[in-house]
Amino acid sequence: MLVTRLTLCVLALIATVAQAADKVAFAGFAYAGEARQIDSRFPLTRKVEAELAANGRSPSKLITQSLAANPPANFAITTDGMASLKDSDQALATALVVTSESVSSERFGSIYKVMTNLRGQVLVFDFKAMTVVRAYPLNVSYLDVLDHMPGDAEKRDRVKRLLAGGERPGLLDRYVRALSLAQLPSSGTRYLQIERVELSPGARAQLPEALRGDGVAEGWVADMFGEALLDKAQVPMLPFTKGYAIGNAMSMRFSDGEVFNLQLPKPDYTIDLSVKDFKRVEYGSSAAGTSYIYASYSHVSMAEPMSGRRYLDADFKNGEVKAVPVTQSRTDDFPAFAESLRGLFTKLADVVGGKDSDWLAAAASGDNVKSQIESTRGVIKSCR
Repeated sequence: MLVTRLTLCVLALIATVAQAADKVAFAGFAYAGEARQIDSRFPLTRKVEAELAANGRSPSKLITQSLAANPPANFAITTDGMASLKDSDQALATALVVTSESVSSERFGSIYKVMTNLRGQVLVFDFKAMTVVRAYPLNVSYLDVLDHMPGDAEKRDRVKRLLAGGERPGLLDRYVRALSLAQLPSSGTRYLQIERVELSPGARAQLPEALRGDGVAEGWVADMFGEALLDKAQVPMLPFTKGYAIGNAMSMRFSDGEVFNLQLPKPDYTIDLSVKDFKRVEYGSSAAGTSYIYASYSHVSMAEPMSGRRYLDADFKNGEVKAVPVTQSRTDDFPAFAESLRGLFTKLADVVGGKDSDWLAAAASGDNVKSQIESTRGVIKSCR
């Protein structure tokens, strides 16, 4: 009887510890970077946040309501704040951190192309150790055409759509959805991070003005790759921090003014991305219009910094067909190039995630690519 009671006590203790370890506190809505630069780096998002709060719909409140209706599947979440976990050995919290805001307007004849982009991170961190334990990139864009230069109110309206959603899910919705599928790391989980991103001058020239800035284009590419790897291979990544972090430290400021400085674990594996070129080639024509192949060319490498071993080091290409009606006098190539690059990363993520594909044979070039892919699959599996 004594043994039975002891066993029950041990099991109860294990269950209590497991329950504490599997509970995450929602910390709130935050911005990445130094506190004194927040207003200058996120002028429109800050105005939208203030507008929502004034109407009783602050980003944190909207997220809290959405989490109540759509809780995470793999761990419990509390919206009572981080203090609710003060007695836990590992106090895990999560926050939606906005990392980049960009808006640009470019004139094409009598029309203006407006590109709005918000990037963010789903962060899960230990707020006692002040260390990031999980991160998921988020990237939302809005592209439309006006017959005039957009004013401040129109720009703010587009940022509001990207943040709070509307016809399509916004950053807040994407955050809740990412949490619904997220998993907490085990003790043996390894970390993966995009270390470097490069764009050739020709590739950068194809981007809208809003994405050409130093760090912005690189972040856009990194997030696109990270989202593809998460979607197809279920692999989270440490944040790509160019532009808002120094070394392995990441600063963020919450809506209430509280500032956190988080340490990023050293990655076990790193990825380098190079967007080498975008090309448009005529594919076919008829009385109705012309079809073009929009091709993206990229180099992707993956290495283990500790040993110097390189698992992947190959070139990849991908083409997507777009039909242009004869009635369309001007062609905006960027959306098609973006879809082509996204397709490249998505198909590659599918392959390294374990799915065989005929695409690889025609799309990849390098030494023993098939062997490289097999090695990379092992790395990906260890990082889940």
